[in-house]
Amino acid sequence: MHNNQWLALETSTDTLSLAVSRGTQTWTHTSAGGALTSTHMIPQTLGLLKEAGLALTDLQAVVFGRGPGAFTGLRTACSVAQGLAFGADLPVLPIDTLLAVAEEARAASVTPVTRVLAVMDARMEQVYAAAYEFTPSGLDAAVSGADDAICTLGTWRCVQAPELYSPEALHWPTDWTNDAVLESAEGSVPDAPSAGPVFIAAGNAWPVYAGRWPAALTVPQVMALPTAAALLRLAPAAWAAGAAVPPEEALPLYIRDKVAQTTDERMHIKAQQAEQAAQLAHLNEASKAASPTITP
Repeated sequence: MHNNQWLALETSTDTLSLAVSRGTQTWTHTSAGGALTSTHMIPQTLGLLKEAGLALTDLQAVVFGRGPGAFTGLRTACSVAQGLAFGADLPVLPIDTLLAVAEEARAASVTPVTRVLAVMDARMEQVYAAAYEFTPSGLDAAVSGADDAICTLGTWRCVQAPELYSPEALHWPTDWTNDAVLESAEGSVPDAPSAGPVFIAAGNAWPVYAGRWPAALTVPQVMALPTAAALLRLAPAAWAAGAAVPPEEALPLYIRDKVAQTTDERMHIKAQQAEQAAQLAHLNEASKAASPTITP
């Protein structure tokens, strides 16, 4: 096991996002997910590991976006992470997908971002939402030009746990609502003061429910998806916080119980699981065969 060598899997949306890191280098893959995830995930994972010159046994952990998100996608990422980790005797590192949204929005912002309300479309006229606060580290100025692709240069704190809302009921955390940036006496939302913290609302739900958001959410709304690259940047802090678990203890995070599955859905899931099991067996055998010839 080696530091800063991770495999990240993110399939909580209709996008398949994979990433592998080796030291300061990162390899990524993004493609259509959904029904295609089970077909493409294992071959693309194997390809990324090969590009990075890594075997599964060289990794520190297998990271996955645990949710909330699409039920099938969460099950797929979790089961693949478990299978890979079991075969290579690795721990699994589950990370909230909404935190990955916040990190992706922070990393893409041209101005420093300290507070993010992450909002993802949950369908059925609802959204998943959570709020996070970012504290930059004292090293920011010294390493702002560094090439370390997986360092967040700070720490995230969850101030509003992931929950399910209707668009109209979405709100900022209680301890944020007294800031002048959020509301004025007339109920409008003024621009953020230049010296104050930057607030943004990030996610993929804004155009889906246009016209239904509360007035207090007319602050900048950034389109952002959870990505495997964001999971890699979050992995070191999650690891240091003791979030890694044995494969059998890794579970998806469900915020809303799914309605009963149809017979077709159950058959489709069983077929996916059988296909994934076969691909995982092949991947583990290939990884074991390659291990003696790979220098980390």
